Amino acid sequence: MSVSWIAYGLLLALLVVSIAGIPIALILALMTIKVIDQYEKAIKFRLGKFVGILEPGLNFVIPLIERIQKIDLRVETVDVSKQEALTKDNVPVSINAVIFFKVVNPEKAVLQVADYRYAISQYAQTALRDVIGENDLDKVLAERDRLAQEIQTIVDKASGEWGIDVVSVKMQDIELPQDLKRTMAKVAETERERKSLIIKAEGEKMASKNYAEAARILSDTPGGLHLRTLQTLNDVSSDESNTIVFVTPVEILDAITSMTRGKGKGKK
Repeated sequence: MSVSWIAYGLLLALLVVSIAGIPIALILALMTIKVIDQYEKAIKFRLGKFVGILEPGLNFVIPLIERIQKIDLRVETVDVSKQEALTKDNVPVSINAVIFFKVVNPEKAVLQVADYRYAISQYAQTALRDVIGENDLDKVLAERDRLAQEIQTIVDKASGEWGIDVVSVKMQDIELPQDLKRTMAKVAETERERKSLIIKAEGEKMASKNYAEAARILSDTPGGLHLRTLQTLNDVSSDESNTIVFVTPVEILDAITSMTRGKGKGKK
C-alpha cells in the first residue's frame, strides 16, 4: 500500500471522528500509547518495514502508520505429541515429550520464522524419531536423560537461527507393545526367582557352616550335648500344649555300648 493511500485513509478516519463529535486529539493520543509488560518486548513495523524493538514500559507509535507485535520472553512449553518410532533393534515404541524454550532474539523470532512455536514442535518430533531410531530398546528405557539431552542439542541448534533458546527437553511416556510387555514381565519374574534361589542357597550354606561349628564345639565339650538337650526341653516345656519326648544323650548311649562290649569280652 502506498503512502498516499494510507494518508487518505487517515484523513477519512479523522473526518468520521470529527463528524461524530469526538475530539480528534484524544483519539490520536489513545492510539499512539502502547504499554509493554516487563516480560515482553515488541517489534515495531513502519509501513510494513522493521524499524526497531520496543522495551518494556510506555511507548508511542504513529497510528495507521506504525504497528507493533509483542513477543513473550518467558519460558514457554510445547508438547511433542506421541510419536511412533522404531528402535535400532526393530521394536516399535510410542513416545511423547515436552520442550521448554524461550525467545532470546525477538527480531529473529518474528522475521525468520512464521510461527516459531509450531516450527519447534515439528522439528522436535523429527528429532525424537531420529534419536530413538539410533538406540536399542534397552537404552531407550534406561537412558532417558541422555536421549533427552541429544534431542535438546539437535533442536537448539536449529532454533538458534530463529532467536530461540531451548532450555530443556523431557521425555514422558514410553509405551511398548502388549506382547513385549508380557515377555518382559516373564523375564523379570524369572530373574527375581533366580535371585531368590541364590540368596536362599547362600543362606543355607552359611547356616550349615554355623551348624557344623556348633556341633564341633558341643562334641568337644564334655557334657555340652547334655546341657543343650536340657535347654531344648526347657524351651519346649514353656508351652503346655506340647508333648515332651525325652531324648537320651548320645554320651549315655556310648557309655552303655562300651559297658556291653566290656561284659561280652569278660565272658569270653
